[in-house]
Amino acid sequence: MISTRSAILPVSLFLTIGCTATPVETDIEPGHAVLWAAHAAEYQAASLQVYSQATRDLPQLRADPSFSALPNHKGESDKPPAVILDIDETVVSGVDMELTLLPFNTVRQYEWGLTHQTIPIRGVTEFVNAAQDSGVEVFFVTNRPCESRMDTDDRCIQEQGVVDLVAEIGIETDREHVLMAFERPEWNKEKVSRREHVAESHRVIMLFGDDFGDFVACSRAEPGAPCKTVATRESRLDALEAYKDYWGKGWYILPNPMYGSWTSVD
Repeated sequence: MISTRSAILPVSLFLTIGCTATPVETDIEPGHAVLWAAHAAEYQAASLQVYSQATRDLPQLRADPSFSALPNHKGESDKPPAVILDIDETVVSGVDMELTLLPFNTVRQYEWGLTHQTIPIRGVTEFVNAAQDSGVEVFFVTNRPCESRMDTDDRCIQEQGVVDLVAEIGIETDREHVLMAFERPEWNKEKVSRREHVAESHRVIMLFGDDFGDFVACSRAEPGAPCKTVATRESRLDALEAYKDYWGKGWYILPNPMYGSWTSVD
């Protein structure tokens, strides 16, 4: 059974030339995106490549006090280095859940994690351990939400769920290093506020994610504060060009054709 959230790859894809989207007919059927992530060696190779390259880059970016992966925080050499990673499809795989859980919701996602083995994204455990061993602090910024539950006094039990998930794949962290959506009133699904929170005390040298919004602020069609404009395909391509020097040097994106903010823009 294919999750409706996964079955989003259209039969007619778009080839973008400049700012004009031209439809191109293909034989790709809905649902192939999640099957590719579940079974393709190419997906495993791409993930391994991302984290292998990041591990090689780590000593140089850590040692360069002038470098920040946040464009508006250059030259903050007095702060200790840190990296920020998304969780889903960046640290842990949700492919098995996407194949079997219908319909998707965040409560089911949390409960799934309690009863199923956690699958790591290829290469992430080795990278995070290398970062921590070198004295780089690791933060996880996820859009999994804090939600109240009737069976616990913990107002954000999902946060402990994330700590437990990453522990299963050999990564040690604590709740102070997991920043959830809606954990604070100002922390919506626009991640820029949480990145800025980390930047108050650390020099962020690397960002990892599977979505454009893990790197570039205001890239969703339904923007949250502090964003005031609606993202479009054109605006995202403009941002891609504006920040081209960061991709592969501080910014590391993983493939996720299953879902994401790209599906929301026109």
